[in-house]
Amino acid sequence: MYEKSIALLNRAVADELAAVHQYLYFHFHCEDQGFELLAGLFLRTAIEEMGHVERLAERIIFLGGDVEMTPSAEVQKIRDVAKMLEMGMTMEQGSVRDYNVWANECAANADSGSRGIFEQLVADEERHYDQYDNERQNLARFGDRYLALQSIERSKRVASSGGGEA
Repeated sequence: MYEKSIALLNRAVADELAAVHQYLYFHFHCEDQGFELLAGLFLRTAIEEMGHVERLAERIIFLGGDVEMTPSAEVQKIRDVAKMLEMGMTMEQGSVRDYNVWANECAANADSGSRGIFEQLVADEERHYDQYDNERQNLARFGDRYLALQSIERSKRVASSGGGEA
């Protein structure tokens, strides 16, 4: 009875897993470059996406399906911060578009529970998009100075704590 919903929920799991992997990759490289604010943003977003996977998986199991744990895309090896933010915005836009459509499909198949999950995810993904867009605007406005300030702040914090972290 819920085969269509289970298929859509599993597609969302695949997309969310791809996002987790991509955002963790961005986190690692921002952290390595000393861009703590951006590293933290990517890490928090990855953790939220993990929570999405959990909600989706719980719904799939409730509906009697099995959770497919295969990401929908390979990690893109992007190390340029502006390109990271652009990719994040593109990914979030795609999720918003898909989840809106899938919410409607679930509703048409008398599955209000899955519809509600997709609607909640839309709100989260729109917030992620906005966060990435704000950072992209800061980068466009302040250029490399914006990134340099993040790196300097990290260096000052590490120095004042006696080292231990590079």
